Amino acid sequence: MNIGEVSQRTGLPAKTIRYYEDIDLVTPQRAENGYRAFRESDLHKLTFLGRARALGFTIEDCRTLLALYEDSERESAQVKALAQEHLHAIDDKIAQLQSMRATLAHLVHACHGDDRPDCPILGDLAKGALR
Repeated sequence: MNIGEVSQRTGLPAKTIRYYEDIDLVTPQRAENGYRAFRESDLHKLTFLGRARALGFTIEDCRTLLALYEDSERESAQVKALAQEHLHAIDDKIAQLQSMRATLAHLVHACHGDDRPDCPILGDLAKGALR
């Protein structure tokens, strides 16, 4: 398969596929003319990587997950530990976003949004500004 077909089948842009090749996540064969010749196994890896990235795993996490997937001697505990660590990071990010939202919602509510110059939003932002 060429990169265009693989891109269509995986839903990944060709640029991403080339990047994954550059960082050694996939290694397609090369035809005599130098073009990439992807195998079904490459397609499977790329689909796997696309799904892992969609779940927010980092490139290094993906490298680890792919290695674990390909290791028939792996322990599921290793996979679970990595996924739990990522889940905790997502939970932390959600908590940060909820806090940001609450603060911003409060500021938006406090701002009259009229023709007066005073604005609690700008006042709050200025608190952190260096003078």
